[in-house]
Amino acid sequence: MNYDLLKKNLQKSSELSNTELESICHFFKPKTIQKKEFLLTQGSICKFEGFVLEGCFRIFTIDKKGKENTLYFAAKDWWLMDIDSFLNQKPSDLNMQALEDSKVLLINKEDKLSLYESVPVVEKLFRIMSQKAIVAWQRRLIRNNSQTAKERYLHFITTYPNIVTKLTDKQVASYLGITHEFLSKIKKNT
Repeated sequence: MNYDLLKKNLQKSSELSNTELESICHFFKPKTIQKKEFLLTQGSICKFEGFVLEGCFRIFTIDKKGKENTLYFAAKDWWLMDIDSFLNQKPSDLNMQALEDSKVLLINKEDKLSLYESVPVVEKLFRIMSQKAIVAWQRRLIRNNSQTAKERYLHFITTYPNIVTKLTDKQVASYLGITHEFLSKIKKNT
């Protein structure tokens, strides 16, 4: 298994020695997920933190009316997990579905805690990565509350051009919090 992409991703947040990187990689297990297969379903407990090597995932909820609400997409070189379910070992509110054949590296909670003990710098690394994720979520919330749907759409397609090509209009609309029909009108006028 080639862990180069994971190593490069980790190096973005902290300088790690080759020995530390190898130790970290030892704890991650590879998994192949087929298109449309679920890595996590609502109601189950998230037993992993994952890193996407290949492919793309849609992370979404289904509300009481059966409407799908997309929180985010995770493509190559992205992380995916349900942090609440993972940390608190409670049933997840999320679904994680592969949009194409995908490969991920997974670490379970016990191994992550062992990793913190064996490579102490990892705890700082994951704290920094968590802070960056919180900033990204905050920025998205601000955009959702201060921009028009068209502005949010334009931001999405310019920020994530490699992901847009993997998605249906229905999935993009779900992410933007608008109807598929309204997205069609936006695209027609753009």
